[in-house]
Amino acid sequence: MADTLITLQGVQKTYGLPGNNSAIVLADINLTVKEHEFVAILGPSGSGKSTLLRIIAGLIEPNQGLVSYRNQTGSGFREGIGMVFQSFALFPWLTVLENVKLGLQYKDLSPQSKQNRALEVIDMIGLDGFEGAYPKELSGGMKQRVGLGRALVMEPDVLLMDEPFSALDVLTAENLKRDLLELWTEQRIPTKSIIMVTHGIEEAVYMANRAVVLSRDPARIIADIAINLPHWRDKQSKPFVEVVDKIYSVLTLHQEQHVSYKEEKMKKDIKMPNVRSGALTGFIELLEDVGVKVDLYKLGEQLSLDLEEFLPIVDAASLLEFVRVQAGDIELTAVGIKFAQATVLQRKELFREQILQNVPIIIKITATLRSKSNGRMAEEFFSNILSGQFGEEEALQQLNTAIDWGRYAELFAYDEHSGTVYLEEN
Repeated sequence: MADTLITLQGVQKTYGLPGNNSAIVLADINLTVKEHEFVAILGPSGSGKSTLLRIIAGLIEPNQGLVSYRNQTGSGFREGIGMVFQSFALFPWLTVLENVKLGLQYKDLSPQSKQNRALEVIDMIGLDGFEGAYPKELSGGMKQRVGLGRALVMEPDVLLMDEPFSALDVLTAENLKRDLLELWTEQRIPTKSIIMVTHGIEEAVYMANRAVVLSRDPARIIADIAINLPHWRDKQSKPFVEVVDKIYSVLTLHQEQHVSYKEEKMKKDIKMPNVRSGALTGFIELLEDVGVKVDLYKLGEQLSLDLEEFLPIVDAASLLEFVRVQAGDIELTAVGIKFAQATVLQRKELFREQILQNVPIIIKITATLRSKSNGRMAEEFFSNILSGQFGEEEALQQLNTAIDWGRYAELFAYDEHSGTVYLEEN
């Protein structure tokens, strides 16, 4: 029977916001990871995937709940866990060998033993001959191999990877994925479990044997899906596509539920998907061109968009009721078809109508401007209000999106030089 390595019980993470407000990022996370599991963590952008990974590592402490490694709780980075970051995180003044040896800094080993182990790992990850090279001499793929080597040299029980391939070009990423899978499936590394955050559903199904799917605002586990496909996996095979479709269905169904209840939407300033009006308009046009109703996975593949890029567009179209998502398929609604076939001016009118029925943030901005005798307000006023609910960074993104949508719909205009949102005279 496989031993339990990681256990999370009732984990919650909350961040403070201005005005004694707070935002719950993770809520009631319960997760168990056993030996021989390769777990992929998926979810919409901003759902707290990386935060969850850092809590598992011990880099961040939860506000509530327990995290244990081999049934032992405690604070700080957990010995027996290695981590690979998205941004390589190499020291530019150290060589490949020296960067890899950093993983052994606190190990009770002789200098020669550290040297030998680091050289073995460098050879294993395909960087033999580059021991004396500095990061500036390496390609992106080679830098990520160094990051992987630094984690593997610790011989961790659990290897955590935070979107390890997202900064790489497609061919380099595919090569590194295959090499890592070879090390894992052939048990050439002592690691007993891998937990990987990814924004690619296809990537998760290709590599992992389990997919944990998170919701957003706050993040909760909405699905835990076994991927019982033997390696190596054919991405064009029917079983592979069926699993990808299943995960797409879970994510998009939850997104649709998240934005479909009008009464709930109007009670608070729900997050607007950070999607430009031009991208949304193009997406609606494309849907009509491909036949009004289409399989989401196939559409995402056709557009070469990953989860982080694709779901916000789907979410935005759902929010404005231009599309309907069901069982992994997306189709234009009656108003969506009307929008796709409309003239430029008619589209603006339809967009304006749908905003004023479905987007609380823009409704409140418009109402505030109409209440002013001069119809003008500094954007800082709105960003301060939004930061109390979303935090400063997200508030700026929300306001930028609201201004873009509002300008397209001709609800209000924006003067970048003065930072003023205002009603146009007409």
